[in-house]
Amino acid sequence: MTSEAIPAPSSASPSAAASGSWTLGDLVVHRIGFGAMRLPQTGEAFAPGAAPRDRDQAVAVLRKAVELGVNHIDTAAFYFSSLRSANELINRALAPYRDDLVIATKVGPGRGPAGDWLDHAGPAQLRGQVEENLRQLGRDHLDLVNLRVLGTASVAERFGVLAELREAGLIRHLGVSNVRPEQLAEAQAIAPVVCVQNRHGLGVAPETYAFVRHCGEQGIAYVPFYSIAGAGREAGKTAAEAEEVLTVARAHGASPAQIRLAWSLHQGPHVLAIPGTGDPRHLVDNVAAGALKLTAEDLALLDSVHARAV
Repeated sequence: MTSEAIPAPSSASPSAAASGSWTLGDLVVHRIGFGAMRLPQTGEAFAPGAAPRDRDQAVAVLRKAVELGVNHIDTAAFYFSSLRSANELINRALAPYRDDLVIATKVGPGRGPAGDWLDHAGPAQLRGQVEENLRQLGRDHLDLVNLRVLGTASVAERFGVLAELREAGLIRHLGVSNVRPEQLAEAQAIAPVVCVQNRHGLGVAPETYAFVRHCGEQGIAYVPFYSIAGAGREAGKTAAEAEEVLTVARAHGASPAQIRLAWSLHQGPHVLAIPGTGDPRHLVDNVAAGALKLTAEDLALLDSVHARAV
């Protein structure tokens, strides 16, 4: 199947460029990106028996994202449902890839054909996971690979494997995910790290403030996941919205989800958001959130919500 041409952003539509930009190594991305976790299925990601998303809808959402100026897409080989995989959908929708499109993926976790979680990959399995991403995406190299970490164990041996693959030309840049500061330092001693992808959002894990600042001081992108979902994680935003968020949303004529995204972007110029959705309307709203300018009063009100999570 020949991919359709991806049109340039329309002046009548929101543009991801309004969110500003950041450089991942030598790759310039807009600060509003797109997370592909929710693309393969409807409802909760990774839920047993989740219904596969309509292929045409998923492809249309990806093409619309790029049309709106999104040039940073986050994916993983373990993002799949019974019929769909995020990488296959990205390949179908966007190949041949535009030169300015950055596709970031993750390795470490693995899932069996039935969707069951497997033990995290050790050094011997990581090359196979990298090659799986290359094959599914139809690429000869990966722009950015994040090593997803569980727990406090050393990352040196596994990150070293990725550093070797980077030297071999299979990976352009490296990042780490779900890590602590000491694990970041351990990885940096082996090879350059261009981003940290950790859980962070309004009212979630306020103790990560210092780590967000630390990354900014070192010129490392901080890429929060669950910026909208918060404590709802894979299930999405489930709890009642805080009145302070609703107040700021009303003041800007925006949705609470847009305010949550805007708050994340206001945490520093190095913070990159990767909201995911399979709904074209939500996609447009997410991209539009990148243009929201919160006042000092807005931020103080929202920070009070964040502080209550301590």
